[in-house]
Amino acid sequence: MRHLGDARRDFMTTSLVTPGTKVGDHPDQTAGIGTAVHGNDLIATVLGHVHSADGAVHVEALNHVLDIKVGDVVIGIVDKVNEKNAELVILNVEGKDLPPVAEQLRAQLRVTDIVDRYLHQVSDGLRRRDVCRAVVTAASPVIRVDMRQDPGSGVLHALCHHCGSTMLPEQSGDWNMLCPTCGERTFRALADNYGTSEGGHAALNGSGKRWTGATEAHFSKGPAARASFLAEDVREDGRPRVYARFDTGGGGGGQRRPRHAPGCRLFIGGLDRGVDTDKLRELFSAHGEMSDCVVMTDDSGTSRGFGFVTYGDKAHADAAIAGLDGKRINGRRIGVRDADQKRERGERKPQHKGTKLYVGNLSFNTDVDALKSLVAEHANVVGADLVMDNGRSKGFGFVFIAEDADAAKVVEAINGTEVDGRTIRADIAKQGGGKRGGGGGGGGGQRSSREERAKREEAEGGGGRRRRRGPKRS
Repeated sequence: MRHLGDARRDFMTTSLVTPGTKVGDHPDQTAGIGTAVHGNDLIATVLGHVHSADGAVHVEALNHVLDIKVGDVVIGIVDKVNEKNAELVILNVEGKDLPPVAEQLRAQLRVTDIVDRYLHQVSDGLRRRDVCRAVVTAASPVIRVDMRQDPGSGVLHALCHHCGSTMLPEQSGDWNMLCPTCGERTFRALADNYGTSEGGHAALNGSGKRWTGATEAHFSKGPAARASFLAEDVREDGRPRVYARFDTGGGGGGQRRPRHAPGCRLFIGGLDRGVDTDKLRELFSAHGEMSDCVVMTDDSGTSRGFGFVTYGDKAHADAAIAGLDGKRINGRRIGVRDADQKRERGERKPQHKGTKLYVGNLSFNTDVDALKSLVAEHANVVGADLVMDNGRSKGFGFVFIAEDADAAKVVEAINGTEVDGRTIRADIAKQGGGKRGGGGGGGGGQRSSREERAKREEAEGGGGRRRRRGPKRS
């Protein structure tokens, strides 16, 4: 039978214990770090090695868990740079030997937390692969850090975004960084001891100062002024750079698209927001081989409702216009035209002189000549327009008569007459294109708007709205 002393010596010599293992006797021994009292026993609360000294037992944890807290100072490398925020990969926490756990490997940094100076966007003071020191301001639900409140925080190491050389701190106007290889000057939100143990570099940030006009002009150029062509392992040797050109679907960034023959590039308007570049390419590929296809988007990636398609042959582009112009996609009727005819799109039809009359409730078969003949019996006609939609009459139009004619009498004469089996309605039109209320047309304003809606529904193949049934009278 084993004695208690023998068992106690076993506890002391065990190389590794797990939580819940008995490591001593209470009250003969007291509980130290990593142990707890359970009845008359001391048990381990962590995975580790047992040690005993001066009557106390403690367990040295094998694996510590690092928990980043508000106020900790972290060292990280910039991994993502967006317009208004950046993301750092945390390398370590100063004063703690252990690396952070997986859930705390990344920290977010807002543009307003970089330096005490207005930045138009993050890349004006911070770039990818910069090594930074920052103070933790929030630990949950995500880690957020700040570099502007402590002069010791900021960029500790930076590379030139043109040639990849290490940047050196040197003041020149608003710029505080110089590349010793290619001579590039830029700005970084420097830590006080950038690149060395010496201090004083935070003074180069110009805290609280405004940018000069020349610097503002540089920033106003947009993304082109902040373009990055980083060559990690290639140093500037004086040869001219040649950059690859990509034909992406972005719609910005100053990239030129390949030249095309006249009439081969089409503009597609009226697109539903759910139609992306792949959907547009699938739709237009049936009419020929395309060299380019894109749906334009805004900064958030949302469709702007229009796009462009470029064919290699004008015959294919003409076939696409004939087959797809006016086609309904996701419930919306799209428009397809030659993208090079911008001036023609802006031209307006010449306006007829004279008094303008509205004539509605026309048959879809009534043409312009019949419209002119209707009014010519009562006044001198100087012009007429029939409103069309994809080559089909919308059931109303406008007739222009000589200014010396009595428009009210003409309206009274033709209003209510029958043309092509339809009882027409007439009125004097106002300058904006609508009808003037209270004219000789017998108050046709409201009735005409209902008629136009009914005609639209008829043209689209839908039945008119059902009349709402009122409550039964008792």
